Amino acid sequence: MSLLRLDFSLFPDASAGAEIADLVEAEWTAAHPGEPVVRRRPGTDPLPSDAWALATTAASTPEPDRTAAQREALALATRLAGELTGADAVVLAAPLYNYGVSQHFKTWVDLVITGAGGPNPILEGTPTVLVTVRGGGYGPGAPRHGWDHSTAYLTRILADVFRADLTVIERELTLAATTPGMEALRDEASRIHKEALAAARTTSLTPTAG
Repeated sequence: MSLLRLDFSLFPDASAGAEIADLVEAEWTAAHPGEPVVRRRPGTDPLPSDAWALATTAASTPEPDRTAAQREALALATRLAGELTGADAVVLAAPLYNYGVSQHFKTWVDLVITGAGGPNPILEGTPTVLVTVRGGGYGPGAPRHGWDHSTAYLTRILADVFRADLTVIERELTLAATTPGMEALRDEASRIHKEALAAARTTSLTPTAG
């Protein structure tokens, strides 16, 4: 048994998403003592920005004609895909940045898809938890309702492309406690925070039967 833990925050040690993912990981570790946890932090240990282009061109280039950079990028893509296929459970912490998908997540996805030989269901049946956090409020009635262009994409990739057995834990208003002008939202932010932590403690990373 192994757990793959991925953090896409620029500040994973102080990340609101990492706090929740830590609880999910702790519950898994308690249920599987001594089993390995594989960690990758693309937010602070970023994947090369040109790796996807190199891996993609490598895949369509005869092996003898590939450059060293192409071979290295294709090996990285294969390794990233292998980390997913080799995991018995996965937890990802991915924040909303500038209303969209983290560039680190997008680079990772592009490389994984290349390494898997296309958009394949490489997580089919694998219990996976996506933790996604947002500094503001984006729900119905909020001034920026609909501005979250990340969560739907993250879910589409993990659940519909990779076919993970996906649970999503969301927390928003993470900046309410420290941002002037958001004082009126602090009670709501506290409630959302507590609900997210409770969800993390009770979320199972056990495969769903059937």
